[in-house]
Amino acid sequence: MFEKLIRFSIEQRWLVLLAALAMGALGVFNYQKLPIDAVPDITNVQVQINTQAAGYSPLETEQRVTYPIETVMAGLPNLE
Repeated sequence: MFEKLIRFSIEQRWLVLLAALAMGALGVFNYQKLPIDAVPDITNVQVQINTQAAGYSPLETEQRVTYPIETVMAGLPNLE
């Protein structure tokens, strides 16, 4: 069986070459149509909170108000 396949491939080498080129062209055509994003979004989930707290310095506001709110809200779904 394997010997017959090799003999056929040698006798019909133009047909085998044409089939290989057709498969290569089909592969290139389908590769161009693949919906693959070249650079996936690998950024982490980010939450930005703007707060104002009278009487606090910016560092105290960040530590006592903003950071706890960001921590709680970071896992909420469908948040804008």
